[in-house]
Amino acid sequence: MERLYRPRLTGKSGRLEVWYATLTDPRTGTGVWIHHEVVAPADGGPARPHGWISVFPADGSPPVTERFGPESPGATLPVADSPVPYYTSPEVHASSSLLAGAAGGIRWRLRVVEGGGAPLYTFPRWAWRTGLLPAAQIVPAPDARFYGEVDVHGEKLELADARGGVSRIAGHGNAKRWAWLHAGLGGGDVLEIVAAVARRPGMRLLPPLPLLQLRVGGKDWPRDPLLAAPRFTADIGLPEWTVTGRAGRRRLRVEVRQDPADCVALSYTDPDGATATCTNSERASAEVVAERRTGSRWETERRWFLDHTAHAEVGERP
Repeated sequence: MERLYRPRLTGKSGRLEVWYATLTDPRTGTGVWIHHEVVAPADGGPARPHGWISVFPADGSPPVTERFGPESPGATLPVADSPVPYYTSPEVHASSSLLAGAAGGIRWRLRVVEGGGAPLYTFPRWAWRTGLLPAAQIVPAPDARFYGEVDVHGEKLELADARGGVSRIAGHGNAKRWAWLHAGLGGGDVLEIVAAVARRPGMRLLPPLPLLQLRVGGKDWPRDPLLAAPRFTADIGLPEWTVTGRAGRRRLRVEVRQDPADCVALSYTDPDGATATCTNSERASAEVVAERRTGSRWETERRWFLDHTAHAEVGERP
């Protein structure tokens, strides 16, 4: 498992590497997003490690975001942590078991406990290993639990058994357009969706291609997310977006809502200098309906509704 967290691109020019954790506090409904990335410019300039933390209160007050970095690689934050960190700087430390740092008026220290489920490969394993696609995403800890404290301008949030996930992205940059969902469905069940339009010539005019993995009872569906992707469609927009489709004898309908009051809009910069705007909410809502074909009829197999506990994002270009 530890190998999935290790940096893969090691500053190779024209590449982007991302680690991010998202979670929901079960007591208050507060959402948290901690994003670490290393951007290696296409012009061969030095790699830029940086990131941000966003806190999404449930009391109606607006989300708060603070950025950290860029700093020179190799600096360390003095913390007691045995796994090798995948991101470290003077202010921020991130490993498979600990997220700690300070940015602006926010300080955090969170212990990460993997929920016991296997990593979730939203993209096929070969795509992650080889890097042949423009980018790939995986979820090393799809059912993680978080314990610790987040301090926002002196107001402390104590977290215990907060649920979420830790994910990774590696590739040449962000997509032209994209939508992302992490939905913890309870009992270790989870749905992960990445629907995207690539920036490469000849691909940027295509409709979004949804790759997804639905884990129920320890079984992942569809078997091959890339082969199944053409059978799904994504209608990307704000404040609502959808993914629908079928594979084999099962079909899926997902409706996501990102309330504007529960969103932050942040600018992303690719290795080639192009920019995109990401609208993220760690207090999104989602309805997930799985159906199975029985004879000539479709019957509802499972239905989930996440009320401000889903984690979602939509990315767009100027």
